[in-house]
Amino acid sequence: MAEPSLARLSALFFGFLLLLATYSWVPGLHSGYLSGTGVRKTLGPDLKLRVDHSSAKPHHPLDPLTVQEIERVRAILLDHEPGFGSGSATIHSMALDEPDKKRVVKWKKGNRLPSRRAEVLALSSGQSHVIIVDLDSGRVVSDVVNPTSGYPILTMDDLIVASQVALKSIEFNRSVEARGVKLSDLVALPTFTGWFGPEEEGRRILKVQCFTSQDTPNYFMRPIEGLYATVDMDKLEVIKIVDKGMVPIPKAAGTEYRYNVQNKPVHMDRINPISIEQPEGPSFLVEDGHLVKWANWVFHVKADHRAGMIISQATVRDSETGEPRSVMYKGFPSELFVPYMDPGELWYYKSYLDAGEIGLGPAAMPLVPLNDCPRNAYYIDGVFASPDGKAIVQPNMICLFERYAGDVSWRHSEILIPSADIRESRPKVTLVARMATSVGNYDYTFDWEFQTDGLIRVTVAASGMLMVKGTPYENVDDLGDKQDESGPLISENVIGVVHDHFITFHLDMDIDGPMNNSFVKVHLEKQRVPTGKSPRKSYLKVKKYVAKTEKDAQIKLSLYDPYEFHVVNPNRKSRLGNPAGYRIIPGGNAVSLLDHDDPPQIRGAFSNNQIWVTRYNRSEQFAGGVLVYQSHGDDTLQVWSDRDRSIENNDIVLWYTLGFHHIPCQEDYPVMPTVAASFELKPLISLNQSVIDCRPSLRKIYRSVDRLLHLDWFFLI
Repeated sequence: MAEPSLARLSALFFGFLLLLATYSWVPGLHSGYLSGTGVRKTLGPDLKLRVDHSSAKPHHPLDPLTVQEIERVRAILLDHEPGFGSGSATIHSMALDEPDKKRVVKWKKGNRLPSRRAEVLALSSGQSHVIIVDLDSGRVVSDVVNPTSGYPILTMDDLIVASQVALKSIEFNRSVEARGVKLSDLVALPTFTGWFGPEEEGRRILKVQCFTSQDTPNYFMRPIEGLYATVDMDKLEVIKIVDKGMVPIPKAAGTEYRYNVQNKPVHMDRINPISIEQPEGPSFLVEDGHLVKWANWVFHVKADHRAGMIISQATVRDSETGEPRSVMYKGFPSELFVPYMDPGELWYYKSYLDAGEIGLGPAAMPLVPLNDCPRNAYYIDGVFASPDGKAIVQPNMICLFERYAGDVSWRHSEILIPSADIRESRPKVTLVARMATSVGNYDYTFDWEFQTDGLIRVTVAASGMLMVKGTPYENVDDLGDKQDESGPLISENVIGVVHDHFITFHLDMDIDGPMNNSFVKVHLEKQRVPTGKSPRKSYLKVKKYVAKTEKDAQIKLSLYDPYEFHVVNPNRKSRLGNPAGYRIIPGGNAVSLLDHDDPPQIRGAFSNNQIWVTRYNRSEQFAGGVLVYQSHGDDTLQVWSDRDRSIENNDIVLWYTLGFHHIPCQEDYPVMPTVAASFELKPLISLNQSVIDCRPSLRKIYRSVDRLLHLDWFFLI
């Protein structure tokens, strides 16, 4: 019986083919901390590092760990037990343990940096460790074992090893070959298992599902339905094989998506290239690799193992005084919850918490210039730690660029003043910080967009491939009354399984300082006009309520009970006496319809509401908890919020859950067109003048045209 090649096994990591081309990583079956099988910092021929990371140093208290710091953490842990010196422990994530918030806020450039520490999530002998390493003193200052249920974030080693174990099972291989699939074409994909009760307690497990890549790289469209193996990751053995019988494997024809191998006619006129030119170059500045200055904004941006990209210490300049005003201390996607709607034995466990189970950082692919990011973009690399503690570099992980899409920032034409011909308009130019991550079949693009009027727009765009289910049916007419409840038929032998996406953002809003913010619910209440008082019969009245505790700020959005939601600093007033603040403006959204006692929903309980506000606690950053893999839901945003702490006039964190239901359709096959959802943070402080101060784009035109337009200048927007 032929065994699949290591190259084929490597493809299992959610299709991270580009990652494997970028990094030379050949793990062993028992890859451990000192196994010598770590990632080498080797780039493919098409990628060149723009920064020499080997000598990079931190310049800001929130700068991510450098290559040198990661290597130093590794050296410190070599002498730490249990397991690191012997090679039995593995690192699952390593990131900066950020300094106390008050120290960061008080820090000024030129001051000495606060003590640098690293937080390490590790696994040793089946136990989870949360370790704090002090880089200045060179010692481990804290090692907490199993602080909650669950295990640390998975590593690439975990995924490759799970597939290797499954494919060493003679029974499993026979089931694969019985379906007519060659092992040389096999893609074995470990999938996250969730948590469904005591029978899984004390076992770190992965379920291995298979696909065939015969005649296509789009193996997601060719599932080997009806079969999976459960692997015990501690014992490295298959503990269960489920084989529900053979289901036809969907065809390969029509699944190819690579442009350079397309051979079918294109029934579309050619679109000419579009390029945004900046003759004077971009107008933003990046200092020391992470501090961004643009127009009236300053903020810190960095790559993160779990969140992918973090925006910190965002300040906007007051248009009247010129002083920088604090808006947000920290913002990032805290968790992604993707439950699939098929309760059958082969699919029930598919309910993913992507940020906490695999991490958005390691899954981030290098952004492609001129396709992912426009001309004049600035790129930032990510620096992470591999399971053996060595530093790895993710090139071009984040890009910064100015966006102009022909939109208008504001405009007005006046026709009722005879003595003046007034036509004022301004082009909308914004600054975008972008990161894209390929989490299995799905690709997510995260944009943080900054406007000169103080508004921040956060957009999540989803694309990639569906996770599909094989079926014997080729046409809806064949189904009759046997309609598959899990989703519609989207191609021959292919069911698109209905699923949800919920992305919860951590938004530590610090309006004019961290300590004195409040959450205000602004209600539109319908009032009835007394008979005879007016020709009107009803009107709307605004009433404001200040949330006193965390439960007061658990918000379910409703079109029929409209609110605005403000984070304000009641101690900082405008010249009119209004409190400084920001308003969160939800975009299109969805709510989880799963029962609250459903195991996936218990773990994803942060999707029970669209808005939450909690009292600041530096340990409460990720809505799914510190240890997410196979967690029981005992360390989630829901649990923290139910403590009902006081939040009025305090240091508070706003949480917003962006969501959408996805009912797949035929147009989603074989590749999904991008669908996007967003929300906005809009200022209530005095920044309106910033919009007026924006200069128009002017081009002088010939006098003959001037006469026709009765203008000396023509505004080209």
